[in-house]
Amino acid sequence: MPEEQLMVVEFFGRRYRGKEFHQLNAVEGGSPWYVDHVNYLACGVEPPNLTSYERKKFFRDIHHYYWDEPYLYTLCKDKIYRRCVSEDEVGGILLHCHGSAYGGYFAMFKTVSKILQAGFWWPTMFKDSQEFVSKCDSCHRMGNISIRNEMPQNPILEVEIFDVWGIEFMGPFPSSYGNKYILVAVDYVSKWVEAIASPTNDVKVVLKLFKIIIFSRFGVPRVVISDSGKHFINKVFENLLKKHGVKHKVATPYHPQTSGQVEISNREIKTILEKTVEITRKDWSAKLDDALWAYRTAFKTPIGTTPFNLLYGKSCHLPVELEYKVMWAVKLLNFDIKTAEEKRLIQLSDFDEIRLEAYESSKIYKEITKLFHDKKIITKDFQVGDQVLLFNSRLKLFLGKLKSRWSGPFFITEVRPYGAVTLAGKSGDFTVNGQRLKKYLADQILPEVTSVHLQELLDD
Repeated sequence: MPEEQLMVVEFFGRRYRGKEFHQLNAVEGGSPWYVDHVNYLACGVEPPNLTSYERKKFFRDIHHYYWDEPYLYTLCKDKIYRRCVSEDEVGGILLHCHGSAYGGYFAMFKTVSKILQAGFWWPTMFKDSQEFVSKCDSCHRMGNISIRNEMPQNPILEVEIFDVWGIEFMGPFPSSYGNKYILVAVDYVSKWVEAIASPTNDVKVVLKLFKIIIFSRFGVPRVVISDSGKHFINKVFENLLKKHGVKHKVATPYHPQTSGQVEISNREIKTILEKTVEITRKDWSAKLDDALWAYRTAFKTPIGTTPFNLLYGKSCHLPVELEYKVMWAVKLLNFDIKTAEEKRLIQLSDFDEIRLEAYESSKIYKEITKLFHDKKIITKDFQVGDQVLLFNSRLKLFLGKLKSRWSGPFFITEVRPYGAVTLAGKSGDFTVNGQRLKKYLADQILPEVTSVHLQELLDD
């Protein structure tokens, strides 16, 4: 309690013992929140200008307070008397119970619990504790990120097959016939996958994929999506795309959800290979074509059919159909050229309908996925000029166990659509996904709290 307020209370106490009742008046620095309680308990002075409800509440609560000069105590629900704390003492108590050697930098609930354990109380202790903890620099720089920190989903919707391709390298894997990497390309509409095994993950492999497979078999796409690896970000590859009028979209660093379609395809192909390779795992490159065959003929929920059916307008004939004699394999009409031609024309006439249904199914699937995803996340509202901390996704080594994963603070210079945010760094501006950011609210670093031995207090 400030010196001027303490003088008022002591003056009031002397008058009370002398049977001269004087009300505790406001001082220059402002009176404590419990001034009305002290006035009533000490000299029976009721607070003025109370409504009927406020008067009933005051007299109902006053029985829980006890005045013992120069302090006021309240009886809490656990039947323990705790000292009522004025506004000027709140900051110091919070500093001790949160940031001292015995504080532990706990969150709001445990900090309040320690305050109550120490024997203090004030009406807004939960609110004040939450505000104090939210501005603690040390607490800001700890913690991890989860799905709740993700930005709202922005699904990529296309209307034309082979317009958008996603590419990514997988590996390194155990050497298989000299190959260590797999370059995967996925069409965003049909989910059709192309992949090649290679000994390196350089730009030569990327050029080979586009020249021999993508351009020659599926035509020139409109957009290619990749990560920011040097095998994709270089002049040779950029010149090739520029020559054919292809836009190159680069995913935000350390945010694989941007290339989500490629990530899913990679995971499924890797799972197929894990289940089909030998124990030595050195034959995976020989099994890659079989894995692609299995993937292309597997049902995909988003499009409601298989990539093969969406691409060719018919199901892929499998060896099992001949071995176990399905209908088409035993009917003579398959050897009748005219009948087979008519059947194929019917299939082609239904081709557009199959693709339209696949587009609609994919759109509905992505809308439902976005709805469920966005319900689980925390809403983030970043503005230009805000201070934020950046989560370091690469800090996974043992030496970094006790090191904070949050760096900064950085100032936001631009808020882009679809969750990307541009920050101002020492070496220039850089772009990250909002999932890795959190607002920096700490206005100061907590000072170190020194401990005082009881013997020193007794000696004084």
